Amino acid sequence: MLPPPLPHQVHVLQRVLDRVAVASADGGPIPIVVFGLDGTLYDNRPRTLQILLEYSEDVRSTDLELSDALSSLSLERIHRLLSATLRECDVVQGDVVHEITNFWHERFFSDDYATLDHPIPGAPGYVRALHEAGAMIVYVSGRDIPGMMLGTLASLRDDGFPVCAANVQAALKPDATQGDESFKRKVFRQVRKLGDVIAVFDAAPGICDTARGFFPEAEIAMVDTWRLEPPDPEAQVDLVGDFRMG
Repeated sequence: MLPPPLPHQVHVLQRVLDRVAVASADGGPIPIVVFGLDGTLYDNRPRTLQILLEYSEDVRSTDLELSDALSSLSLERIHRLLSATLRECDVVQGDVVHEITNFWHERFFSDDYATLDHPIPGAPGYVRALHEAGAMIVYVSGRDIPGMMLGTLASLRDDGFPVCAANVQAALKPDATQGDESFKRKVFRQVRKLGDVIAVFDAAPGICDTARGFFPEAEIAMVDTWRLEPPDPEAQVDLVGDFRMG
């Protein structure tokens, strides 16, 4: 069972809700809340774990030691970087890491495996509450349209997030070769023309810093899914563990 959310988290989430409600009632520009997906609204560790377990089964007949090492992994030992995850089970040989990375890459960025992700606790209800309060919801992700659009939309729908509704938009990369940060910069430029950006939630410190530059009056919050270094207080980025408010 998860411990109760910290008061700071509840305060941040409530402040965003309150700002959306006030802005919506004022009748001015539509209030916008921007969310990343991987690590922000979704825990994608199950996706990586499933792929590595499948690789473990594939090599069981030819490399039992490697297979056992990979099959020992659990969700708690999956890291943001695949290389760090492999180090968790002492898989560090360059050629082996390269082969596993290729196997992982072919599957991780695909519709079928995207549906394995778990919503971050409280996320569906919180995003619905913002939408019902009058916010435009904009999902901005480094996932690509050809490989992951269908699986992403299916997951959002099935997990109870607002999708395919008025004032809901999803921006995914047109192809997998574009860098995540350059893509999100481009989307941020477009989003600020649509209304008043109230808040941006993302799991990457760099994206949070970028959002602060684009939206100086917005609430910027980093979702601490990966237990990364806390943001510098001078960056004016809040830290939340998930989206529970009670």
